[in-house]
Amino acid sequence: MSRQASKDTGVELAVRRLLHAAGLRYRVEYPVPGMPRRRIDVAFPRARVAVLIDGCFWHGCPQHATQPKSNREWWRAKLDRNMARDRETTEHLTTQGWTVLRFWEHVSPDEVAAAVQAAVELERRVRGVAVGGRRSSDR
Repeated sequence: MSRQASKDTGVELAVRRLLHAAGLRYRVEYPVPGMPRRRIDVAFPRARVAVLIDGCFWHGCPQHATQPKSNREWWRAKLDRNMARDRETTEHLTTQGWTVLRFWEHVSPDEVAAAVQAAVELERRVRGVAVGGRRSSDR
């Protein structure tokens, strides 16, 4: 498991490249406020948008998740804990006023980037945060 990439996966890098090319600036591996040892893959703190890209195996994708044949009970418990932690993190961020966007690793980076861009632009309009980080009223 230690050899599995937990950050900067190919999908994350592709999405980040597309977001950057679209002119969006973001934080990577941003700490979840109030939850130690938890991170947001791509965060837009001022707009309060959290983007999490979940691996199909590790997070229980309904389409692609597989069950290991060896040590079944241990793996089932491990993967169930991962999914419970995902739900807990999403609920925590939502109660803190964040918009949480979760995507599976098999979703096209173009689709992910388009959805993220739309959500960030919407939140910026709602919150009055301009692209440069200043409020519309500051100009």
